[in-house]
Amino acid sequence: MTGFPRDAGNAAPRRPLSAVLIALNEGARIGACLDSLAFADEIVVVDSGSIDDTAEIARAHGARVVDLPWKGFGPQKQAAVEAATHDTVFNLDCDERVTPELASEIAALLGSEPACAAWTVPRRTFLGDKEIRHCGWYPDRTVRLFDRRRARFSEDLVHERVIVDGKTGELANPLLHYSFTGLADLLVKLNRYSDLSARQMADKGRRCGPFDLLLRPPFAFFKTFVLRLGFLDGVEGFIVSCSTAMLSFAKYVKLREKVGAEGRKR
Repeated sequence: MTGFPRDAGNAAPRRPLSAVLIALNEGARIGACLDSLAFADEIVVVDSGSIDDTAEIARAHGARVVDLPWKGFGPQKQAAVEAATHDTVFNLDCDERVTPELASEIAALLGSEPACAAWTVPRRTFLGDKEIRHCGWYPDRTVRLFDRRRARFSEDLVHERVIVDGKTGELANPLLHYSFTGLADLLVKLNRYSDLSARQMADKGRRCGPFDLLLRPPFAFFKTFVLRLGFLDGVEGFIVSCSTAMLSFAKYVKLREKVGAEGRKR
């Protein structure tokens, strides 16, 4: 991995950067993702048992592949951070792309004295070919660049976050997030995320009551479509709002089923 050239003269040397990803059967998308990370000094891909050509594509792009059984999003991403060689880490998902502008911004940051322990990055998210500008999907800032000595991923199975000990700055240029190819892809991910959410809630002692099923789904739709202006995204905004309500309903139904099944085992 070549990375950016170091500054000459008396300038401080650029801090090396490790890019880290987690992957499972991402052969169709990981190549373009890794192409956008050519500026990194190292790429680490933690693979959780892909049966397609994910690992081969990653190695062909110069990445180091680490095989690790699935532990949940938070633990899996933290394992990728710990497998990295360098302390400055950039986390990316396989359905995301770094723009040249963002790569240049990161490079400039690495060549200066760090003022923060971590930095958030805005994301431009797409449903198929349509960019979703509302629904709470933009700017959707999330911590992606950080010093691993001062930040780490939470242990959450889903909806993980980076816990930062220190100041968090903001990068100006966005990631491109091709999260869903269409409705079918959205529904597949909805099913997976509702499974993980139900498990996580059950592990924390949550229970599902009647109001969770009756009120939370319609409120999730109202919040996304009205309060977060999803109606301005047209039909796609309506689809996103419906899927948000479906996710809310599905995770509480699964929580109810899971708690009930565990109770019958006792």
